[in-house]
This record gives sequence, C-alpha cells and structure tokens, in this order.
Amino acid sequence: MRGPSAARQVLPPGRGRGSSVSSIVCYLTGLSHVDPVKNDLLLGRFLNEEITSLPDIDLDFPRDVREVLLPRVHDKYGRDRAALVAAFPTYRSKGAIREIGKALGLPPGEIERVARGADGWGKDVGRDIEVSLGEDRREGRWGLLEELSDEAYGLPRHLSQHSGGMIVATRPLVDCCPVVPASMTGRQMVHWDKDSCSDAGFLKIDFLGLGMLSAVERCVDLIAKRTGDIVDLSRIPYDDPATFASIQEADTTGVFQIESRAQMASLRRTRPETLEEITIQVAIVRPGPIQGGAVNPYIDRRQKLREQPGFVVEYDHLSLESVLKETLGTIIFQDQVIEVAMAFAGFSPGEAEGLRRAMSRKRSEAAIMAHHEAFVAGAMAVHDDVDEELAERVWGMVVGFSGFGFPKAHGAAFGLLAYQSAWLRIHHPLEFLAALLDEQPMGFYPSDALIHEAQRRGVKVLPPDIGRSAVGCTIEEPDGDASVRVGLGYVLGVRKDEVAALARAREEGGPFRSLEDLAARAGAGRSALDRLAWSGACDALAGDRRTALWRLGVAAPGRAFGDGVQLSLGLDLPAPPQLRRLGGWDEMIADYATTGISVDAHPMALMRPALTGRGAVSSGGLERLVHHRRVKIGGLVVARQRPGTAKGVVFMLLEDEEGTINLVV
Repeated sequence: MRGPSAARQVLPPGRGRGSSVSSIVCYLTGLSHVDPVKNDLLLGRFLNEEITSLPDIDLDFPRDVREVLLPRVHDKYGRDRAALVAAFPTYRSKGAIREIGKALGLPPGEIERVARGADGWGKDVGRDIEVSLGEDRREGRWGLLEELSDEAYGLPRHLSQHSGGMIVATRPLVDCCPVVPASMTGRQMVHWDKDSCSDAGFLKIDFLGLGMLSAVERCVDLIAKRTGDIVDLSRIPYDDPATFASIQEADTTGVFQIESRAQMASLRRTRPETLEEITIQVAIVRPGPIQGGAVNPYIDRRQKLREQPGFVVEYDHLSLESVLKETLGTIIFQDQVIEVAMAFAGFSPGEAEGLRRAMSRKRSEAAIMAHHEAFVAGAMAVHDDVDEELAERVWGMVVGFSGFGFPKAHGAAFGLLAYQSAWLRIHHPLEFLAALLDEQPMGFYPSDALIHEAQRRGVKVLPPDIGRSAVGCTIEEPDGDASVRVGLGYVLGVRKDEVAALARAREEGGPFRSLEDLAARAGAGRSALDRLAWSGACDALAGDRRTALWRLGVAAPGRAFGDGVQLSLGLDLPAPPQLRRLGGWDEMIADYATTGISVDAHPMALMRPALTGRGAVSSGGLERLVHHRRVKIGGLVVARQRPGTAKGVVFMLLEDEEGTINLVV
C-alpha cells in the first residue's frame, strides 16, 4: 500500500455501491458515502420483516488498498471462517465451438473462422457455420458441432474466483462446503457461487478494486503536490456550470461511466442538469433498461419535456405514476421492479423482493416466470380498470428488465463519482490526465487516445525524458507553462525495478551528465537502455535517438541485466559516426513501438495529404457536410464494441487528428 497521501486525508478508504447504499445503517457506519434519505433511495428492503436474506455489501477500493485488504481479512477472521466466493463461467457459442470442435477433430483454421464470426451471446451455431463455411457444411461432424454446442450453451465450464466477493462465517466453513486455495497466494475460496452463499445465509461483502478511485486519489495527490491545496471531493460544488456544460455536450472522454459512445450519444439528448439526472444516465445504458424498452422512451420524453412546453408524460396505469415519475414512466432501476410489483400487482414486500432476486440471478428465466401468473392475476384483482392485456404489457416491462441493471443506490454512488471525475477533468485537466495515464488499463479509451483528446483541449504533453521524468506521470512548470510529462514507466520492455533503480540513482547521485554516466549508474540492463534510447528519452544527452543508441552500445557492449558491470566516468569512447536523424514517420513508429503512445505528430496528420488526395474527409470536415452524402473517411480504430443487445451490429470508433468518428457496421 502507498504511504499516507493527501487524498486519504479527505477520502474514505472504500466507497459503497449496490443496494446496500440504501441502508441507513451502512451510511452511518461508513460503509456507504451516499445519504439514502437525502437521495430518496428505497429503504423498504431493510425495513421488511418478510425478508430474511442479508443484502450484499459492495465496497470499492483503490487498487493498491484492495490487494492488501483481501489477505488481511483472511488473517483477521481466520482462514477457516473467511474465504472468497466461487464463480462458474458457462459455455457460450465461441467457447463451445472452439472446444467441442477440437474434440471432434475439425480443422483448427475453420473452427477459428466459425468461432470468430459467431455471435457470442447467440445460440444459433448452425447459422454461424453456414455464414462462415457455407450451407453444405452443416452435416457430418459439423452437424455434431452444431448439436453439441447448442446443448453445451449455459453449462458450467470451470471453477473460477468471484471478482471480489468474500464471506465471513461464525463457524468453520468446511463444515458446510469445500474450501480450496485460490490461484493467488494468501487467498482461498469456497466451492459455492454467490447465489448458493446467499441461500445458505452467509454474509457476503464484495471488495472491489475500482480504477477510477485510484485515479481520483492520484489526481488529488498531484493537485496537492503542485498547488498545496487538498481537494475534498465531498465539498466541491455539485452545481458547477462548467462541469454540467461538458457533460451535456458529451465532452466526457476519460470520465467515469459516461465516456462510452452510447453514453455520449445519450448525453447530448438528455442533457442532465442535476446529480439525480446523472444517476439515471449512469444506469440507462445497461442491458436491463435496453431489453426492457426503457431507453428510447425515457430519452424521447426527457427531450420533449425540455423542448415542448406543456408536454405531459403518460403512464400505463395511474398506480405507476408515483413509482415511475422520476424515470418518466420507464423502469430504469432494480428498485422499481419491487415498487411496480407492489403498487400495480398487489405483491407483498416479500413477494416483490422474491421477484427482484429471481431477476438478479444468473439462471433466472424459470424463476422469473414462476411469478408471471401471480403478477397478472394480482393486477386484475387489485385494480378494476386493469384487464389482462394491460397486465401483460406491464409484465413485459418488468420481465424485459431482467438483464443486468442497477439499483438506484448503485446508480447514485456511480453518478457521484462520474460527476467528481468530470469536475476534476474540467478544473484540473493536467493532473487528471496524468492520473488517468498512471492507472491504465481502465475505462473505454487507450492511453494514446486519452493523450490526443487532451491535446485537442490544449493540454501539453511531453515525452519521457531520462533527466526529467519520474516513474509515473508528473506535472512540469519550467517557465510557468504547465505540461504533463510522461513517466519512464511507460517505456515498454523496461522492468519496474529497473525504472525504480534509475530514478533512485538520479535522486541520490544527481542528474546524469552523459550517456556513459547513465550506463554506469542506471542499474538497468542493456536491453532496457536500448529501449530508453529508442523511445527518445535520452535525446537530451545525445541529441537524437540513433546517436543515443550507438553511444550506449559502445558504453555497455553486451551488458546483461544484473551482471554488475560498472563503467568509469572517464572512459575514452570513440566519437559516433554522423547518423541520419529519424524522419516524422520513423519517429512516430519508434514512439508506438517503445511506449504505445505518440505525443507529437498524430499518425493521421502524417497521412492527411494522401487521404485528401483520395477525397477523404476529416472528422472536423464531417460537421460541415450535408446529411445523406456518401463520404470517405480514415482513422485509427480506437474501439470496437459488439454488445449482446446489438443483434449483430458492431460499433466502431475511429480517431484522426481533429477528433473522433462513430461507425455503425
């Protein structure tokens, strides 16, 4: 764990998420940071005598805290009474095709072709075979593959570890179920998944590592180091016009939870103005609301309320207005399933909770349908003006939500962090970028795209430098002009201990005076020194990359990591030959090969003359064209998404030197 930091003076070590955020007890004991009364969260689940099961408590921690917390819980409560929960990954189409195809002895190349073309969430393997190989292949062993893959779909594949769920028991766990060592040292797990642990009455707490919490903490530390001010995120203004303007314009690259292309498209239409509306926004782009048909109706109604004075939201039934008013007649949150079941179908709190639990389980279809008849009959019995058609329509809204969806409490916790990260991005853009880069991988965008987007907003980014860079990213203000300096840890192929030794040598012995001095004191192997030279980090000592590479090769010939070779500082080395400097393309290729990022020329800027000659339009130029015009575009592929709810559609994001371009394929 890192030592005490500025952030940990004002931030709690963990933040609650999930339904437990609705608990007043969790709030008062510090397990949650969201006031459930002030945020109008559903308290009924914790005040209901019919409910005997314990709610899950989900806690998010910075990554470094979580890594030491899990073994500590094992030690504190005893290894016979504390263990991680298991998970059972199940077969889907791609995995079934690959493994069963191999067992059937089918050609590996053709198996992979079918698997890559398969819809991972679909079950029609025969169609996948037909599309990839032709209709005549759906016979013989390929026919067996189709049959067996359909049968394997949904079956457990192997025993795995839950992402963070842990149970603590009052008696030895081995009295109830098997306990085995986990793959990571210091951890162990039971053979039951979260549903079985819940049925057994175990208290489960999820200790989750959240990258954005780590980034936010690092950002607060960088602000304190640069300005002396310690930012208390619980006291920032939550009605900041600049922050909400960026959110409404979907200027949210790098912001927690609202940075995906689907979220950005939605933000431009919903234009959130309060934390409550951000809570809904965080929850809306999920399989549950999408499958339940809530997304488009909510967005359309939100737009009409803003643009059409006098517009009135219509509800399927009067009893639904009070429970769905906040989400404009749609089901966005898990809690609303409980409220709809009670208000519309006359369910008791226990029955409604049973329906919600059935919907949250992995294999839930049969359990959900067991409530169907009672829901329809209850609605018709409670309300004289409800017929079977209306009852079925409302049931369709409820059962459609059975895909993954947030409780409102979860949305409130994530919505708050989304706003806080957006506020930091607007008011401390350099520290926010540096923190994001140091906490990669996380989020939707690679480091290179985060840097390019920040540069378009005026943030200056400098490459790694052997004399200036720390291990991580830092903020430099040599002439009052602040910039983000990329850390030496970003140079690929240089070990963490080598980077740490290099930084320590510079701190203890002063700046490196020459490449020979670097080779003597760096504590790094020849390969690491070569990577540093080729990344441009040694340019200040050598003038250019090729010269640096040549001189280091002479200074440390054949040197291997850890061989203990030390050079005298007065070594007389021959002068390097006159080497041609790298051109723009070569430097960019060297940047990507050594760091995976380019802080100078964007690749598409170098290609723009050729693209323009072919009639291609830049992302900025698209905004000036009329609709329905055929265009040519070019860009780096930043992301590809193929969600299960997209029915075969691939969403692609391209980036050029002026911005980004969305493609729907």
